[in-house]
Amino acid sequence: MPFSHHRLKKAVRRGAVQGCSGRAVARLLFLLVLMSGWGPVMAELPVPEGIVVPEDEYEGKHVPQPIEFPHDVHTKVNQINCMYCHTYARRSKVAGIPPTSKCMGCHKIIATDKPRIQKLTEYWERGESPKWKKVHDVPDYVHFTHEKHLKRFVFDKDFPVEDVYQVCGVCHGNVMEMTVAEKQRSLTMGFCRRCHEANEGPGDCWACHK
Repeated sequence: MPFSHHRLKKAVRRGAVQGCSGRAVARLLFLLVLMSGWGPVMAELPVPEGIVVPEDEYEGKHVPQPIEFPHDVHTKVNQINCMYCHTYARRSKVAGIPPTSKCMGCHKIIATDKPRIQKLTEYWERGESPKWKKVHDVPDYVHFTHEKHLKRFVFDKDFPVEDVYQVCGVCHGNVMEMTVAEKQRSLTMGFCRRCHEANEGPGDCWACHK
């Protein structure tokens, strides 16, 4: 039987009660962090074949949101495709945030007893949308387009659309292990240049700076 998240928590508690060594309990806690996505340590995200991920160092920055949207529940547990909610990504510069009407299409029925959904419903009934804050932002003089990157690495390669989260994760990190999205890559000019050089992207200044 797989050693589930719930069983691991029980093992940590049992070890503490039964007097296991501090080192043994520490190892169990480390495994628990890996499985749950707490803190900066997250499960390894598969890298799609044919993509070279540039070296980068960046410590995830927490951006508070009006509702703590659980990406992990939607993507990992319920296996909802990234492009179902971020529908503009495949045909636009921006990925887009889904309108509240799309959220309520499910949540008029699903999880209506949850505080997050009750808060979302209050916005909906007032005719408002939550004021989501940008997490993955770049300067105004940078022209980044999701459409071209998805075309190159997904549609032109016949990459399985159900695994598109792996391509998204090159820039966004392992969102399947997050609740509120946190920036996991620096997204600096150096990061983008290293990525273009490693993956034979355009080197012309005008490709990114309009």
